Amino acid sequence: MLPDAWLFESQARLSPYILRTPISYDAELQLYLKWENRQRSGSFKLRGAYNKILSLQPWELERGIVTASAGNHGRAVALACRELTAKATVFVPEYAVPVKVQAIQRAGAKVQVVPGGYSEAEWAGIRFAQETDGTWISPYNDGLVIAGQGTLALETMQELAEIDELTWIVPVGGGGLIAGIGAALQAWRSRSNQPKRYRLVGVQSEASPFFYALFHRGTQAGVQELPSLADGLSGAVEQGSLTIPLVQRFVDDLVLVSEEEIERAMAFAWHRYQEIIEGSAAAALAAFLSGRIKPGLTVIPVTGGNVQAEIHRQIVERFSN
Repeated sequence: MLPDAWLFESQARLSPYILRTPISYDAELQLYLKWENRQRSGSFKLRGAYNKILSLQPWELERGIVTASAGNHGRAVALACRELTAKATVFVPEYAVPVKVQAIQRAGAKVQVVPGGYSEAEWAGIRFAQETDGTWISPYNDGLVIAGQGTLALETMQELAEIDELTWIVPVGGGGLIAGIGAALQAWRSRSNQPKRYRLVGVQSEASPFFYALFHRGTQAGVQELPSLADGLSGAVEQGSLTIPLVQRFVDDLVLVSEEEIERAMAFAWHRYQEIIEGSAAAALAAFLSGRIKPGLTVIPVTGGNVQAEIHRQIVERFSN
């Protein structure tokens, strides 16, 4: 489990490097939205990547950083490495969104495209790090990465400190964000002078329900992965990941949404808020709009906005009413 102090120490460590992203309130929907799509890298992943890399020893940086990513984590690692003068190699699946891959390359990292999905890219990255003595950084299976992601929740609760009861709806891939948020909510609650009641619900796409299966059945065996707009949530969870017990401890429920619901949520975010959000971010909003989660004052972290322009335009036009 993550010590409470890690979350607050991570927030202090990250403050010179990340943006404190805005929160808006939709009074009609009783919905707070934390716009991490406006983060410097276009997603929340910068928090965990920077928190980990800032904590490395010089010799670990000199060995070179290796990671795997569907796109956003890789871009975050590449940016952090460029600014901290370390070399980075990012393994990506063959279906990775081109705009994300191009952003990784522009940030100066070497990209290795791996046939198959995210799981294959992760396995290839881990093997490469072992063979080359590189420093492996998991997108989710790392306490410092998880603590970095959790700073998103600390920022939010510092602004919503007077609210005693909230439901959080969070997209889930490997579980790093929702585990970090769960740990941050526990840390915040323990430092509060009044009781706080938080409900934490995770969301995955029906196309890649690996953590859903782990949460409800205790195994990923038999899960079939299909292409998804929520590419950042795709892929199996690393065996023995730190996130598994953290999710089991902190998360109240985990639900699935369809690809059409994700598309509708992307269009909704544009038409209602004029915000461009990617499929992975839209999954949480899709669960909220579908009515699967009981009504009440709700927070959704809008986790990223890195989407191909033509795909976003097509979705917005398709769901224009």
